[in-house]
Amino acid sequence: MKKFIFLHVVKHIVFGAVAIAGFGAVVMLLWNALVPAIFGLAVINFWQAIGLLALSRMLFGGLGGMWVKPGFGGMPRGGFGKNPLREKWEKMTPEERKEFVKNRLKHRQFGGGFEGAYERWHEHESASDESKNNTRRD
Repeated sequence: MKKFIFLHVVKHIVFGAVAIAGFGAVVMLLWNALVPAIFGLAVINFWQAIGLLALSRMLFGGLGGMWVKPGFGGMPRGGFGKNPLREKWEKMTPEERKEFVKNRLKHRQFGGGFEGAYERWHEHESASDESKNNTRRD
């Protein structure tokens, strides 16, 4: 069993090294093919490409590994965390939702109104509710 775990770990380390080398080579080739011709910057070598990959990972991907934090940039897969407005919406009755939308539309006005916006929203909402009900029956 210990031998299997050791081989598994070695396989992952080798795969990781090959992946990093491959991505580094791709970054180096793309940089050297495009950036000097477009922006007039210097060409880079393999180790500079690896450094560029590491820098971009730190800036855009977070410092945690993928096994620590599952989402892009260390964010959870569901987005930026809990959405209190969504939770409030899901707890509302249909009448409370109508009143909420009516108040939101009223407060978003810029010197004019959204004439008929509530009615259009309500028609859209009831049509989507009907389509949900029709798909559940099948």
